[in-house]
Amino acid sequence: MRAVIQRVKRASVTVDGEVVSSIGKGLVVFVAVKKGDVWDEFKKFSLKIENLRIFDDENGKMWARSLRQLTDHELLLVSQFTLYGDMRKGTRPDLHLSAKADEARATYDRFVETCRDLLGKERVKDGVFGAMMDVELVNDGPVTLTFDGAD
Repeated sequence: MRAVIQRVKRASVTVDGEVVSSIGKGLVVFVAVKKGDVWDEFKKFSLKIENLRIFDDENGKMWARSLRQLTDHELLLVSQFTLYGDMRKGTRPDLHLSAKADEARATYDRFVETCRDLLGKERVKDGVFGAMMDVELVNDGPVTLTFDGAD
């Protein structure tokens, strides 16, 4: 699995001109499923997202608070298979490492539900799997991290 985590002031996902999800302060996480990924990696990552100290505390101390602690912050998950686009050869990304759509959807849906179980259904939003989405976000910091399940 591969993910890009961004701390945001707000974010939204629009499909066919309609806003399908939006959050205020929190995290946007773009997630890709790789061929052969095992569920354990996603379970560990969901716990990491819940407990990742990426927010300031009330005194402005950086790296002090997590989504778990800040119950007014939200999580927006977006499936993005292009995170496995290999650009080393040619001028067109090679996406052969990405899982097939049915496998990726099952894993991604389970991941979303696991995050909802951890943080609460009302705090975890997601995009539309497989759709062309307009993702708008306002980075906070900016703070952007990457996670690769193979690391």
